[in-house]
Amino acid sequence: MSTQAHVPAGTNRTLAYRVLRYTPNLVRDEWVNIGVLVFDPANGERRMRLIEEPDEYARVRRLHPRADEELLRSLRDDLENRFAKATQLFSGNGSHDRPGNGQASTDWLKLLGKWDETLSNALQLAPQKGVHADDLDAETERLYADHVAQQRSAARVGAPGSRGAIRSYCAQVFKQARVWERLQKGVRAEEFTFSGDPMRIDYGYRRNGTRGFVQTLSVSRAPGDVKSLAYTVERIRGKVAVSEFTAVTDVQLIAENERHQFVRETLRDAGVEAVPLEGLAVWTARMRPMIQ
Repeated sequence: MSTQAHVPAGTNRTLAYRVLRYTPNLVRDEWVNIGVLVFDPANGERRMRLIEEPDEYARVRRLHPRADEELLRSLRDDLENRFAKATQLFSGNGSHDRPGNGQASTDWLKLLGKWDETLSNALQLAPQKGVHADDLDAETERLYADHVAQQRSAARVGAPGSRGAIRSYCAQVFKQARVWERLQKGVRAEEFTFSGDPMRIDYGYRRNGTRGFVQTLSVSRAPGDVKSLAYTVERIRGKVAVSEFTAVTDVQLIAENERHQFVRETLRDAGVEAVPLEGLAVWTARMRPMIQ
């Protein structure tokens, strides 16, 4: 999720953050951190990141075998809907996160004061804390890594990253190319598939009448995700007259590698261009003049 109020790079900001906890048994008072909400109290700009990788859900199940995974997977959409409704309620319009001046709205912040009354008993917010940072996206990734992400052993430090890590790199490239503000973030797949579909397309854009979509794909960790992407692409094409798709992969797809071959052929059959992280800057430079 992303609201679009822009603050120049290098501007030190006072941000606030809250860690989201999953607490299936209130009596035992045991919880596991599952996400972070980071925001600028001055203008309401926010970022929220929750667990989404298979190994992250597996970790929750190891700690809480009876964890409600369906609830966890639907949590992001539920929270964003609450924020949007709160903004409409307090602002008296249907602007969601944007008032008419194009800046982020602070109206949704009023919901935090009633958070304990609106969340289920299994979901809680840790006390609010403050932090100074220049970049809201980078700080969200840092806080997520510190408070939520699994701690890797030294032997796995060099392992290819998760989709979150890929998105973090994408954000850096897009910002440097000055296309970040033109991109839509977190496009809901249910707009094109079925209500309740938890999948999100990482980035969307428009160019010369074409609607484009960019999705990160961790070939090293979750190559099977390519099937879900291919299905979603097919559904989008059925509803969008002219569309194009790009998958940003964590590694270069090698023909001799069977896993890579599976991903490459699935993307090719779906009409999705595969761009490895090392080639993202070139792809962005080519697309930049056309992205509206």
